[in-house]
Amino acid sequence: MHTFRRRTLFAGALAAGIFILFYAQALARAAEERGADRAAITAVLTAQQSAWNRADVDAFLTGYWRSPELTFSGSSGVARGWDGVLARYKKNYPDRAAMGQLDFSNLEFRFLGPDAALVLGHWHLKREKGDVGAVFTLVWQRFPDGWKIIHDHTSAVTEQK
Repeated sequence: MHTFRRRTLFAGALAAGIFILFYAQALARAAEERGADRAAITAVLTAQQSAWNRADVDAFLTGYWRSPELTFSGSSGVARGWDGVLARYKKNYPDRAAMGQLDFSNLEFRFLGPDAALVLGHWHLKREKGDVGAVFTLVWQRFPDGWKIIHDHTSAVTEQK
């Protein structure tokens, strides 16, 4: 009986050790994948920032899901669909002076599943006629051609000098 107990305890400890080893490996793989996803989303944001700073709204919008289901929530309400979001940007930022120089900062990533993420951050436009900036929440989805923004909630506050 004593030997049976020892064998049972040994088998249990061995099974627990194997489970912990595989679990740790799975966590390491997930962390690596999340690092790659974070880098891919950051690359889209960097490309958007560059496009904006060239005053290229069309290139800026390539980071968004080109779908009638895309949504943008802001101080002027909700814009629906890729065409609606494009029209909103072109109306609110008609020229280089209105667009200014964009900077994203303080990005926080929360992965909601293997193909979905929430990104919080700050945005700032440096402009001659007055800087503006605030915060945003972006909902991202992974598609076959990469990560795209499927919902953008952006607030704006005029900054005092």
